[in-house]
Amino acid sequence: MPYPTDRERDRPWVMRTYAGHSSAAASNELYRRNLAKGQTGLSVAFDLPTQTGYDADHQLSRGEVGKVGVPVAHIGDMRRLFDGIPLAEANTSMTINAPAMWLLALYVTVAEEQAKTEGRDVEEVLAKLTGTTQNDIIKEYLSRGTYIFPPAPSLRLITDTIAWTVHHVPKWNPINICSYHLQEAGATPTQEVAYALCTAIAVLDAVRDSGQVEAADMAKVVSRISFFVNAGVRFVEEMSKMRAFTALWDELTRDRYGVTDPKARRLRYGVQVNSLGLTEAQPENNVQRIVLEMLAVSLSRGARARAIQLPAWNEALGLPRPWDQQWALRMQQVLAFETDLLEYEDIFDGSHVIQAKVDEIMTGAREEIDRVQHVGGAVAAVESGYMKSQLVSSLAEYRRGMEDGERVLVGVNKFATTEPSPLQSEGLKSIETIDPAVEKQAVAALEEWRAHRDNEAVEKSLAELKKVAKTTENLFNATIECARAGVTTGEWSGALREVFGEYRAPTGVSGSVSPGEGSAELVRVRDRVKATGDELGQRLRILVGKPGLDGHSNGAEQVAVRARDVGFEVIYQGIRLTPEQIVAAAVQEGVHVVGLSVLSGSHLEVVPQVVDGLRAAGAGDIPLIVGGIIPPDDAKLLLDRGIARVFTPKDYELTEIMDGIVSLIRETHGLPQD
Repeated sequence: MPYPTDRERDRPWVMRTYAGHSSAAASNELYRRNLAKGQTGLSVAFDLPTQTGYDADHQLSRGEVGKVGVPVAHIGDMRRLFDGIPLAEANTSMTINAPAMWLLALYVTVAEEQAKTEGRDVEEVLAKLTGTTQNDIIKEYLSRGTYIFPPAPSLRLITDTIAWTVHHVPKWNPINICSYHLQEAGATPTQEVAYALCTAIAVLDAVRDSGQVEAADMAKVVSRISFFVNAGVRFVEEMSKMRAFTALWDELTRDRYGVTDPKARRLRYGVQVNSLGLTEAQPENNVQRIVLEMLAVSLSRGARARAIQLPAWNEALGLPRPWDQQWALRMQQVLAFETDLLEYEDIFDGSHVIQAKVDEIMTGAREEIDRVQHVGGAVAAVESGYMKSQLVSSLAEYRRGMEDGERVLVGVNKFATTEPSPLQSEGLKSIETIDPAVEKQAVAALEEWRAHRDNEAVEKSLAELKKVAKTTENLFNATIECARAGVTTGEWSGALREVFGEYRAPTGVSGSVSPGEGSAELVRVRDRVKATGDELGQRLRILVGKPGLDGHSNGAEQVAVRARDVGFEVIYQGIRLTPEQIVAAAVQEGVHVVGLSVLSGSHLEVVPQVVDGLRAAGAGDIPLIVGGIIPPDDAKLLLDRGIARVFTPKDYELTEIMDGIVSLIRETHGLPQD
């Protein structure tokens, strides 16, 4: 995105909507429709099996296929996804991390095929490819959970991808260092800036030290590093955060990496405003939240986002429909084309109030960067659990403020009186729903693909991939050969799992610090927990489980922390568990209640499996509760299926929830309610 001089009207940012679901064909139709409405870039959402390196027929993929994004299992799917969309003219963002090398290889291979079909020079087409692979694995360990491999080999995959793209796809952003999910995991503005820059240091150091890029080309590497940030509703603070971020990035790349070209040192970032800050209660209020959050990253010209994608008003309820996404796109277009925002120089230059806030964030970020570097850098801070514990503690403090009323959330903890919303009058039709047949169709298509490809070429390419993985050679060329041969996403990831192993990141729950002794209500519930345990002759135990591939663990971690604070013994094993593993842990630990957290829309598939598993294990008397983004009609189905309680984002009072869990345990064991 070119930067104009101060005498020119600023160009509008790239406008995207984060989209993809069901199948490559359905998503291609959605992309074409969005482009026709004036969207200027594509933002591909992949489903959780694709993000975590599984095919549709894997056990962990049950209930997850096509739910939160599009399944892409092989080169055939990637061809279909971009059918009729010339990649040399597209600007494509792909939210993909652990298998980013793989999905980029598929994308590059399709671009090569398009070039050959059109009789164009392949290298010329590759040189024109523009877009981004997110490819930030550090924040996956900290917040979003779609990691596969341990930190060291994951960093190698990132390094190899960056080095390959610098030499072969020079306009592509091979990494999008993503502080977005750090904020959703609890990061303060200072922590969001600090931890994103710590990740950048780890990545740039690894590229520099790999020997794959000449010292003179480090400026090319720096100029292709992009960021993806979050913007909350405190838009003055958020805007100040971005001015601080811009100044610190310029300082870091100049002093640590010797980049002398000011243009190469510019902070290049895209943004999605805070999706987890959207509310299920009075969801129409989300519209003004989204607009205010968009202002945070567009008002300051010197720190303006170069790409923006906005969530839809109803994302706290379920998957948005095309009309909802259109509304989000129109918000951007009104701001860019109807207002005079882009006609002026930076309107905050010279403001001593803004500069004071910028200085405060910069000072705090420098101090936190120094702390992380002191413990060995971002990777070491992930492995030790330091950064995760800091985020869990920050989110606990945020929730405490919300529960105490210090932090107002309109329609939730204040001004909750409401009229029925006409936007929700259609019930389940007010959100996009995925046909359960999608998963069966994906599995059948996968079987057909395997039956008709050259399996000898597949085995040969996978053997070469594993061979190269055991060396220090760049893995990208071997990955492209796998793409061309028809290897599947699960096979590519499986081959590297054999060499690199898998990883389970620290949950951060045990190391988090709770604020003080708590309120009188917390003390009262703590007394109830102890009294009930005494009556039963054992300490109350709760298992908090994350079934399936949903890695958004913030809610589960906060439940675990609050349960610990009121006196429960908490069993929390982290993300990505099968229903069978959850049942086994519940039986082995002799828990009094099981709580499941599901935000991916797979609740109707995975939760009943846990219910059936408990009954089969002779533990059907253990009450099961569920929390997540669950539409009312689905909640009724779960309750009819034997679930004791269903909680959704509107249920924000964690101590009150704990009190209800104690009452549920007493009821289950025939104890009188006190």
